[in-house]
Amino acid sequence: MTLNDSAFIIGVGAGATAITDLWVIVRERVFKVPRPHYGFVGRWVAHMARGRFRHDAIAASPPMAAERAIGWITHYAIGVAFALLLPAIWGAEWIHQPTFLPAFIVGIGTVAAPYFVMQPAMGAGIAASRTPRPNAARLHSLVMHAAYGLGLYAAALLIGATTVAWAR
Repeated sequence: MTLNDSAFIIGVGAGATAITDLWVIVRERVFKVPRPHYGFVGRWVAHMARGRFRHDAIAASPPMAAERAIGWITHYAIGVAFALLLPAIWGAEWIHQPTFLPAFIVGIGTVAAPYFVMQPAMGAGIAASRTPRPNAARLHSLVMHAAYGLGLYAAALLIGATTVAWAR
């Protein structure tokens, strides 16, 4: 991958994550579903630096300094890292000619991370099985990751169009 390709993928990942965050705001206002608490993600990551990777309930674990900032940075870093799957699986051709299906497949596929890594590690169980409404939590995760997939494609189109306009 060239430096331009790398910058493109970073932009696509950050853009897709921002689009996901916009969906979360709409979801909260329209459907009254609370936003994810990225401070808990930051708490989880900050505890990792001290060797603790699993919690019975992340909300009951001791708060960590700057956990909110760490959570938001982690959220965007993960969004960028997942965007790297597009050229890794579909090749650099996807960067130059983005298509919807690979972006959507990556978006949906990334739901495996919260289901099988983050939720169990933070005390919510596999696929939110220990939450009060596991099926609702699973559905919200799936829809949020579908929004991320749509965001990957939309961000790629937007950045691609902007890049072409700047090149003129």
